[in-house]
Amino acid sequence: MNIRVNSWQKNMSDIAIRVENLSKQYRIGGPQAPYKTIRESLTEAVRAPFRRLASVVRGQSSAVTNETIWALKDVSFEVKRGEVVGIIGRNGAGKSTLLKILTRITEPTEGRAEMHGRVGSLLEVGTGFHYELTGRENIYLNGAILGMKRAEIERKFDEIVDFSGVEKFIDTPVKHYSSGMHVRLAFSVAAHLEPEILLVDEVLSVGDYEFQKKCLGKMGEVSREGRTVLLVSHNMTSINNLCGRSLLLEHGKVAMNGNTPDVIQKYLASVHDRSGQIVWDDPHTAPGNDRRRLHSVQTLSAEGKVCSDFDIRQDILIHVAYWNLMDGSKCFIAIRLKDEFGNVVLTSVNIPRENLTIDTWFDRPHPVGLFETVCRIPGNLLNSKTYSVGVMSAGRAKSDLDFHVPDAISFKVSDLGTRNIYNINLPGSVRPKLAWSTEYLGQPAATGGIPNSTPQ
Repeated sequence: MNIRVNSWQKNMSDIAIRVENLSKQYRIGGPQAPYKTIRESLTEAVRAPFRRLASVVRGQSSAVTNETIWALKDVSFEVKRGEVVGIIGRNGAGKSTLLKILTRITEPTEGRAEMHGRVGSLLEVGTGFHYELTGRENIYLNGAILGMKRAEIERKFDEIVDFSGVEKFIDTPVKHYSSGMHVRLAFSVAAHLEPEILLVDEVLSVGDYEFQKKCLGKMGEVSREGRTVLLVSHNMTSINNLCGRSLLLEHGKVAMNGNTPDVIQKYLASVHDRSGQIVWDDPHTAPGNDRRRLHSVQTLSAEGKVCSDFDIRQDILIHVAYWNLMDGSKCFIAIRLKDEFGNVVLTSVNIPRENLTIDTWFDRPHPVGLFETVCRIPGNLLNSKTYSVGVMSAGRAKSDLDFHVPDAISFKVSDLGTRNIYNINLPGSVRPKLAWSTEYLGQPAATGGIPNSTPQ
């Protein structure tokens, strides 16, 4: 057995999780043998030697070739007790495989992992639940699996039910629960039954927005109580707010292990194309429909050069080119900027009443042909960050969608020290120049004014 879970009382080490050269190999491809009767199996056994001989005579290999992949390869790291660590990476990077090994759902091919403490996990909707049992019975079942006494579970029971919000259905078999109800109860059980180590995969997105906020708040509370949390998520805002340290997985290997903002920046740099432009040359395969298709999205400097790195003072020109394929059709064009954590920074549409200038082609019948629309983002507006550009085209109603590309390209804004005289990184996604004024109001009155602070 390559996964070892030690009692917290027996091991008071500062290390909660230790992973050493962990690897997991899967075999893919290869035909699956159908079920055979005993007679067919005996016949196959007699014929097999003759088939192998015939293959050799024909110069063919008799071996069945099955391709193998390494979902994880030589992964090593340590997590200290009370630490909240994020795990990020693209789909297929090995994040969920790692958590499944740590929770002993699957065994590693190579390496080892040690878990010092009781482990609670939330990997998939309904994991650890018995579908024929009620919500109440599953709470007691999960507590028993964690090694808790009945008195401990009863002490937390009302708090668990209240947090989950499924009190009306607590005596209903969980097979009748919706996916959202599953997540609510599963997270509430995992967080409230006091495991020393909590492993959470990307499942909170199933719950509604209000419950997600409750979960994030609870995870922050859990971390402050000194318990260890390992969080897998694609929500960079959550990772940044909760995790002091993060791991970046790429192709089953640890690409970076360090401070969360640095790891997120490296991850986003690998995800977003910062070439400053994306072009579809063929209108038949470009995003869109029979009315309109997208041709290109570019970020240009004020001099008209394609650019993906801007000084904070520079104007940024976003060019969107599209083919109009239906004579006389009308449309509006919109752009949306998101910061490196996925937060929407601004949305702009070429509707005249929304803008400083009038776009003469808005709500005007388009002839067939290629069009280009330009949006200018003024300098000294955006903060020093990396931003992604999403573009959209629709008819008179937003539901009448032509094309929508959420993250077409990205660009970076940098402060080269020209504005920030105090040499500090200011928070926020926008940092406009605003009007400030300070006025001298004179000496304070003798009474009721500012007390004299001069030492006597």
